[in-house]
Amino acid sequence: MPELTLALRGGARVAVVAAEWRDAFGVVIRGRVQLELRDGELGPVLGRDAGFWLRGTGVRALRNPGRRTARVRIVTPRSPTSTNDGETT
Repeated sequence: MPELTLALRGGARVAVVAAEWRDAFGVVIRGRVQLELRDGELGPVLGRDAGFWLRGTGVRALRNPGRRTARVRIVTPRSPTSTNDGETT
């Protein structure tokens, strides 16, 4: 699975582009991250080891409400591929 690690400095915000992060799952690996919802409301603040789906959740951005850099690992599934035994993974 492709992975991306985001580093969000204190007070930083990164937009979630649904087309790019389709079926993505995020895990906070350092600091705290707050979810910003499509209607502009602020969602929950998630701490270390918290996981969240981006698909179908209405999340439009990730924000760092703290002063220290937060890190979030974003994992997206690969397209199905064939293996040597003919099974699809």
